[in-house]
Amino acid sequence: MSSALTDLFPHPIVQAPMAGGVSVPKLAAAVCEAGGLGFLAAGYKTADGMYEEIKQLRSLTGRPFGVNLFMPQPEYADPAAIDVYAHQLAGEASWYEAELGDPDSGRDDGYETKLTVLRDNPVPVVSFHFGTPSREVVDALHRVGTFVLVTATTPDEARAVERAGADAVIAQGIEAGGHQGTHRDIPETDGSGIGLLSLVAQIRETVSLPIIAAGGIMRGGQIAAVLAAGASAAQLGTAFLATAESGANALHKQALTNPLFVRTELTRAFSGRPARGLVNRFLREHGPYAPPAYPEIHHLTSPLRKAAAKAGDAQGMALWAGQGHWMARELPAGQLVEVLAGELAAARTALSGGGGIR
Repeated sequence: MSSALTDLFPHPIVQAPMAGGVSVPKLAAAVCEAGGLGFLAAGYKTADGMYEEIKQLRSLTGRPFGVNLFMPQPEYADPAAIDVYAHQLAGEASWYEAELGDPDSGRDDGYETKLTVLRDNPVPVVSFHFGTPSREVVDALHRVGTFVLVTATTPDEARAVERAGADAVIAQGIEAGGHQGTHRDIPETDGSGIGLLSLVAQIRETVSLPIIAAGGIMRGGQIAAVLAAGASAAQLGTAFLATAESGANALHKQALTNPLFVRTELTRAFSGRPARGLVNRFLREHGPYAPPAYPEIHHLTSPLRKAAAKAGDAQGMALWAGQGHWMARELPAGQLVEVLAGELAAARTALSGGGGIR
């Protein structure tokens, strides 16, 4: 990775931008202050809401940070399939005494307006999920001094990221919690994603871009492993979700290590796009029938998820989590960065001495 980019964060640790109120300014600030790269998630926020969080973060730290944007999605959903799914969810709405959301509440997540804000008020790093921005967008961000990162889940997607002129690619393995950042949503490929270590190796041989590895990383030894495989840094989401500064619902944090939730699955149940979460009642009952329709299904189920959280019912919430969720540690975010850095150093020492990685 270019020294200009790595100089932004002393430790090769990036806090993943988790949308939905998890990646709040105090979490990003704590990570930045500890030597990692903290991120705000602009997804599902208005441009004004994003800007307010940027101002809050800047009041908490003078360290570099990042902001993540969702790419606008093409219109290909089948309205009839959405209607059928809405009918199926009628019982959930009745149970939680909530109205289903409007599936036509917006498709582009305020993308262009957010870009304008980020060009007029530059931040150190901007990352993109669900696709590759145009070369013009990347060049415009470069002109104001912003580094650009883009998620890729396959070598072909990494090629698109390189063609767009991005500074680094975030290689997201199938182990990752939350939404898979696939550039195209192809239902026929559901569940066929590439594991992280294999993906890092394949992308390293495909493009010359620096790689940030993401997916199921919970320990410093795993960071050492992805660095040894060719990554320049590791991005962790679920590990930071459980921290004190995380904005995640308390039920969500508790569920990560609750023995009631023993595994994760990729599902379209909550948003219409593949996302990895803890298997609960809602996922089991509705996942097999959810159509490929993002963000329509996200809008449709949003009131149900909020009502479930208000009722204290984790069985009706979207409990996004990576495959290593049970390894979550309830530590302050800054302390977690320090612990991970210590584990990474120990793993590197063990490797250099011929020992194993822990």
